[in-house]
Amino acid sequence: MAAKTAIQPTREQDYPKWYQNVVRDADLAEMAHVRGCMVIKPWGYGIWECIQRRLDRRIKETGHDNAYFPLFIPLEYIEKEAEHVEGFAKEMAVVTHHRLEQQDGGLVPTAELEMPLIVRPTSETIIGESMAKWVQSYRDLPLKLNQWANVVRWELRPRVFLRTTEFLWQEGHTAHATAEEAHEEARQMLEIYREVVEEWLAMPVLQGEKPESERFPGAERTYCIEAMMQDLKALQAGTSHDLGQNFARAAKIKYLDDEGEEQFVHMTSWGVSTRLVGGVIMTHGDDNGLRLPPRIAPYQAVVVPIWRAEEDRDKVMAFVENLTERLNAQTFAGGEPVRVYLDDRLYRSVEKKWTWIKRGVPLLLEIGPRDLANGNVSFLDRTKSPKDYQRMPVDEFVESVGEILDGIQTKMFEEALERRRANIRTDVEDFEAFENHFRNRNADAAFVLAKWCEGGPCEEKLKPFAVTIRCLPFAQSDTSGPCVLCGEDASVDAVFARSY
Repeated sequence: MAAKTAIQPTREQDYPKWYQNVVRDADLAEMAHVRGCMVIKPWGYGIWECIQRRLDRRIKETGHDNAYFPLFIPLEYIEKEAEHVEGFAKEMAVVTHHRLEQQDGGLVPTAELEMPLIVRPTSETIIGESMAKWVQSYRDLPLKLNQWANVVRWELRPRVFLRTTEFLWQEGHTAHATAEEAHEEARQMLEIYREVVEEWLAMPVLQGEKPESERFPGAERTYCIEAMMQDLKALQAGTSHDLGQNFARAAKIKYLDDEGEEQFVHMTSWGVSTRLVGGVIMTHGDDNGLRLPPRIAPYQAVVVPIWRAEEDRDKVMAFVENLTERLNAQTFAGGEPVRVYLDDRLYRSVEKKWTWIKRGVPLLLEIGPRDLANGNVSFLDRTKSPKDYQRMPVDEFVESVGEILDGIQTKMFEEALERRRANIRTDVEDFEAFENHFRNRNADAAFVLAKWCEGGPCEEKLKPFAVTIRCLPFAQSDTSGPCVLCGEDASVDAVFARSY
């Protein structure tokens, strides 16, 4: 008989439903009354804040400044970039009125705008208008900006964190004097994304370039990091775009070079969003709920006091308050403070235990009179069974808590990395084998790494399988062979997968 789990159905039984129930039971978010939008609850937002803090620090360390630009973009700005508009046109939300009046017992919009406003789907166009004023000379370059904001893209099939009409993200926008500088910037930011996602979210990624069909609208090149979820689908975890001079020409962002000649700038844009929280769930969650890498856990440890006899209460509380204070003074991850929460809420201890297991807290400490008598700490490591309690002398635990958390972080990354290694097929060499691998659209199908001739018509053969080329990895084999889709000579390695 299978062991009962906190999340039903399990991943194996119904992965999409399992995902939704983890979001609910881990108290991360819920869908809002506005179709396609979500309410991010404190625990879910706390995870986003941990990701945000680390990424914001790395962005600033590489010479970027935070700014903020309007939520509303004049339609005329969008119209200047035809290719960009085409890529987002079906997803844009449009504001056409600015006043409501009472009519027949209801509110009716009455004052129509002369020019409709687009609710920000991305900010290249409106930031470009400001850059055109701010950049005059080569001395003003490079201009390196970042904003933390919300964006709106009208999503037909919303799924909390992964695809919602409104979501949170950061978007970087830079202007450079040369194509080489812009290219270096785009690659540098992709590397920062890789670093944060792998080292903080414990989510291994593949780095590469998108094929032309998957590029950001208007970009010359799009670079990406792709992660493998537990159902073997790909999640695009971050993108960085070399925009060339396309947007600069549309917005007339020009400067005088050191010889007095007028030039257009070269631009980049790059971003990651709250879909990373969804990626953490699908990379690390198990059938008891969420499992959080310590570096992005709002609390790395939760202390639950336990007593039956009322006369034990004061002694236990004094002990756990002192323990919490000592643990909060410790560090991990090369200097990050350990974040500890003392859960003294008026709930039964077993309820509190399962609350924190489902929320994925890395370490759960349950302390009662017996622990006081023995001078021990009883704790659960979230990477192990909920029944697998460990005990350690108090002083030893306090001194080693940082090392324990670092070990959990490393273990979670290595588990995810091993899953990816075991599920990338390199033996699919022709279309018959490709078709056999991806034939069942409802089955979990490993990534395929195979040759591709870079021919656009070939990609049409992918549509019946709901498969796309996720990236052309930077790590190429430098070998040649037949294209897996058409059999023509090919020398480029490509990653094929289903995706979110």
